[in-house]
Amino acid sequence: MSVKIRLKRMGSKKRPFYRIVVADSRSPRDGRFIETVGTYNPLIEPAEVKLEEENIMQWLNNGAQPSDTVRNILSNAGIMKKFHDEKFSKK
Repeated sequence: MSVKIRLKRMGSKKRPFYRIVVADSRSPRDGRFIETVGTYNPLIEPAEVKLEEENIMQWLNNGAQPSDTVRNILSNAGIMKKFHDEKFSKK
């Protein structure tokens, strides 16, 4: 089972709101998911992002792959750098 961290679209037509979820890669975009780990609201200037950092780090350490957009969101929040430093640091 390949696990992805990706966006689930919520909100009404022309008013998108996204939840950042951990889901099986075979499930549909807005379908079944394992856990919600954050939200993303692109309508507010600047875009509002809320993340549960501990849960995201745990999923990344367990092998979950973020989608391209989620990878950019996590990079802007500094989580990807923290994950990279933790993974490749000298022990």
